Amino acid sequence: MNFKTLILIGAAAIALVLGAIFMSQTDRGPEGPTVKTDDWVYEQDSVDMESSGSFTTKQLNTAAPTTTSSGFGQPMNSMMSEAEDALGFSVGGAKDINGFRENIEHGYLPLPTDLTFEGLIYDYYFDTGMTEICNSLFCPSYQIAVANDPLSGEPEYYMTVGLNSGLKESDFQRKKLNLVVVVDISGSMSSQFDSYYYDQINSEETEVDEDAGKTKLEIASLAIVSMLGHLNDDDRLGVVLFDDSGYLGKPMSLLADTDLDAVKQHILNLAPAGGTNMSAGMSLGTSLFGEFKDIDSEQYENRVIFLTDAMPNIGETHEDGLLGMTKANADEGIYTTFIGIGLDFNTELIEHITKIRGANYYSVKSASEFKERMDEGFEFMVTPLVFGLELSLEASGFEIEKVYGSPAADQATGQLMYISTLFPSKSEGGETKGGVVLIKLNPTGDVTESSQISLNVSYENRSGQSNTVSSNIDFDAEDGEFYQNDGIRKAVTLARYVDFLQNWLVDEHILADAGDREPYVNMDDGIMVPDPRIQLGKWERQSKPLSVMNEYKELMQTFNVYFESELNFLADETLDQEMTLLKKLSAYEQE
Repeated sequence: MNFKTLILIGAAAIALVLGAIFMSQTDRGPEGPTVKTDDWVYEQDSVDMESSGSFTTKQLNTAAPTTTSSGFGQPMNSMMSEAEDALGFSVGGAKDINGFRENIEHGYLPLPTDLTFEGLIYDYYFDTGMTEICNSLFCPSYQIAVANDPLSGEPEYYMTVGLNSGLKESDFQRKKLNLVVVVDISGSMSSQFDSYYYDQINSEETEVDEDAGKTKLEIASLAIVSMLGHLNDDDRLGVVLFDDSGYLGKPMSLLADTDLDAVKQHILNLAPAGGTNMSAGMSLGTSLFGEFKDIDSEQYENRVIFLTDAMPNIGETHEDGLLGMTKANADEGIYTTFIGIGLDFNTELIEHITKIRGANYYSVKSASEFKERMDEGFEFMVTPLVFGLELSLEASGFEIEKVYGSPAADQATGQLMYISTLFPSKSEGGETKGGVVLIKLNPTGDVTESSQISLNVSYENRSGQSNTVSSNIDFDAEDGEFYQNDGIRKAVTLARYVDFLQNWLVDEHILADAGDREPYVNMDDGIMVPDPRIQLGKWERQSKPLSVMNEYKELMQTFNVYFESELNFLADETLDQEMTLLKKLSAYEQE
């Protein structure tokens, strides 16, 4: 081989390398390659995460997997069975109770708002009782039960509303997104993910996991990178940061024009400082939608994803500031997802906000667990499909006492149930994840004979079209305890679990120190609906050591027997985590 040939080969090799580098920063369109732009504008004293060992290039790549666009946003299995292809619905609001579980695991006392029924049931699949083919967007089904209280033995009356849909997963397609990510970079985000910012106590020894030692901002950054991997070229993305004030991180622009890898690295390099002014972050985030909000409204969904530890200490710390903006945005078709970071994420504040149309919230348990959840459900998280669901009940012998499964449950009256939003949810084997709302019925007189209940459901789809569904059911309460199917039995069991533990938390936080009355739950009255008048009223959440009053330890022994018998009857091994937690609390001894 002569020298001239070697020169030509070398030049060709260099050209190939340079071409590969150039193409990695471009997308080749019909008219040639389009240069992708790093349009990040926020300037901060950079933190070299890679050199400090906190993050590596490998972690960055694995945290943001590429996805094959199929309209649904994720690769679809062509061999999907008919059962796996079904979709149902779950309500808005909480999508987990991670904060509740993690606080107990680390030796802290949760807030009552850490544990919600809608958050708990999203861990579980339910037989909704649908017996007919659904050919509409929403097809409610109904199941009834008479169940004796496990403490008092008194009969209680329940009905589930099954949240069914005729929509199939293979037909489901989220709209394109105008997405603004609002990120809390305040000083409280510098605290470790598994501890409290405002005060510290010696928590129990727990198993060290992959995120031990990471700050809340580090976990939040990884969560954002995971979410951004689910965006498509025709989605738009903007980023806002806030501490004492709001800062533009990245203006709204198409993903096709954005160097997303560069944006992800900027996010991973964020450093915390300053106070927490959530209203400033939401205000600036809202402004990014601008003219995009109303462009192609039939094709685009507008959403804010707001990541925070919900520890406000500057600006408007009352709920009306952030609450008011979130509601005004919803009225303009801009919906919000809140993602809570850390053990001290203040669910008391966020629970008020997620009653709003189109809103939901998640709490991050670990970076890897959140990534797995986004791989399965990002498209569901950002796609509300049913709004303003109202159920009116007409019955001679019953009225609605409580609604389990909606953050707007306090808007229920004696005859009306209200749910602001339904999101699509996966169905497997005829059961839907989080797919029921449970209604506790209060008998208005002696229940001695069968009552007919007339039900009228009205709702709007995402195009604003109104729909009404009417049904009649017979409630035969003469024959003692019964459950129409296992779905309502599981729902009743979990509702009692929530009521029992919420009452324990209220008593533990407030009444144990006051010493002026016995615990709210007792053997005579049974598991009462938690007292809605009791509010902690502290936005800046402080730690409190885990404790269990002796009175509740005794009650838990009885409740645990009931819960374990229901677990065995239902043969649902996923309920084991609740049984394990109950046993831990009933045997807990504070150090």
